[in-house]
Amino acid sequence: MKRYLIFALVGPLLGGFALLLVTTYQSGYWSHPPSAAEIGKLFVVFGMTLQYAYLFGFLPALMMGAIEDILFHVRSIGSALRIALVGAIAFVLAALAYGSRGADSGAVQFILYGLVGFVPAIVSAWLVHRYVEEPLPTPAT
Repeated sequence: MKRYLIFALVGPLLGGFALLLVTTYQSGYWSHPPSAAEIGKLFVVFGMTLQYAYLFGFLPALMMGAIEDILFHVRSIGSALRIALVGAIAFVLAALAYGSRGADSGAVQFILYGLVGFVPAIVSAWLVHRYVEEPLPTPAT
């Protein structure tokens, strides 16, 4: 249960911030080096949109938590491979969900929007591995 809690708390927070960074970059807002005031505006906007990040990111984060939980129960998959697989799956799903939208669609947009899913999934899976992971029960003989 702690596994899902970590994914539900960390995933939308990091995913929402990553999505804000990607959309800000894609819009051309940072075509010049950003000033301190512009970075401050970014954090203000992030604070105002955080509720929507959790509203729309809660279920995808829990789905990544479920995938990580399933992979945890496969004995032949180690923790590093499991974290990488969860990140790869999240990358593909986020890139397919967001990457083909809008006027610009290409490799850069696909990769940037894929990172929106990759970063929160990797961080959440690593936190689960670091702080929550419990040993699998040994089968009775």
